[in-house]
Amino acid sequence: MFLLSLLYLVLTIIRPQDYLPGLVGVPVLPVVLVLAFLAWLVSAAKTFAAPQFLILPVFLLVLMVSQVVNGWSGGALDELAKFGPTVVAFFVLAACCTSQHRVVVAMAVFVLCAVVLALHGVEQADTGVGWTGIPIGEDGRIQYVGIFNDPNDLGLLFAATLPMAVFLSRRGGFFGRIFWLAAAALLLYGTYLTNSRGAMLSVLVVAGIYIWRRRGMVTAGVLGVIGLACMQVLSSRMQDLDVDDESAYGRVDAWYSGLHMFMSHPVFGVGAGNFTEYNDLTAHNSFVLVLAETGFVGYILWLAFVSYGFLMMLAVLRHKPDPAAGPEQADEWRGECGIAFTLLSSLCGLFTSAFFLSRSYTVVMYLLIAVVVGYYMGVRQRFPELPAFRLSEGGWRWVPAAVGSIAVMFVVVAVLLRSV
Repeated sequence: MFLLSLLYLVLTIIRPQDYLPGLVGVPVLPVVLVLAFLAWLVSAAKTFAAPQFLILPVFLLVLMVSQVVNGWSGGALDELAKFGPTVVAFFVLAACCTSQHRVVVAMAVFVLCAVVLALHGVEQADTGVGWTGIPIGEDGRIQYVGIFNDPNDLGLLFAATLPMAVFLSRRGGFFGRIFWLAAAALLLYGTYLTNSRGAMLSVLVVAGIYIWRRRGMVTAGVLGVIGLACMQVLSSRMQDLDVDDESAYGRVDAWYSGLHMFMSHPVFGVGAGNFTEYNDLTAHNSFVLVLAETGFVGYILWLAFVSYGFLMMLAVLRHKPDPAAGPEQADEWRGECGIAFTLLSSLCGLFTSAFFLSRSYTVVMYLLIAVVVGYYMGVRQRFPELPAFRLSEGGWRWVPAAVGSIAVMFVVVAVLLRSV
């Protein structure tokens, strides 16, 4: 089951079925997912000991209902076909990643796949076209095939996998360290080639979190300002990062439109995938997109699904093991904290980019969260004193959390519109 899950991850990111003549049109991705799901069904390793296992199927149901209440009954089956495989992939990968070894292997696969895409981008930048046959964008930004045909999606992937590469460099010997550090450097260069402002900010956030943990908030803040200044020099698009920029204004206007969609359809939204039916541009914000398309019901579920991942990793980092347990357990716990901090950093990088992109339903996001959930279930088996997250205990708190976050969105958009 684990090998099939990794194969699905590789096919999802590298996507040879989209450009190799012998694989084009062959349903390799669905077949691998079905085989992995069948293995999951008969496996004794499957577990539902995390709230995300309930939240995600219900969120799928809300996606289907959002189409029905907006007048398209056939849209329910369409959403099931589009988002259903993501739900299945989440269940399978989360069940596999309960041991430290498997989480580390999953991280390595994520990084290696991202490196392949970065190398493709380097070839594009050098020759004008990559081995997939996809040329570099007219604006000089690298791109890939399939779900990564947008440079911003490439940047999101690079920012999310960068902490994993740095983590892996600390686990191997000398040559392993050199290899993974080279991979990290390539991901940074790939981010530069995407010229994605959101991805560059994500890298800055990830670096800031690392420095904050190591050196404190003041040092992180000072270096963050320096880093932002350097990025403005390196990227022509970062120089335009202000509300007067046409692109920035379009994003704010899209956020404004999304909030009005929510006000006119507050319960189930305007329907999944229907944002551009009401606005020329997509939301350019994953949170606004979910709120506008699935309403308050879907937004609560999605917010809880995402936030539980952050809370799980923070729970590991905040936990203080019994000092009387001995040095061996202390060493083991330091290893757990290293993995938790890496996954937390990856989540921060991912959702910093997602805040400026409409990637609410992208499969890569759910695969990363699956690793997070699987890891937390595993670490709780090894350290039962860690808290168990249950919707029955405090799940109601997501309602005021959603209300508060929506209020913040309204305030931010109002301030930005007044600044134009």
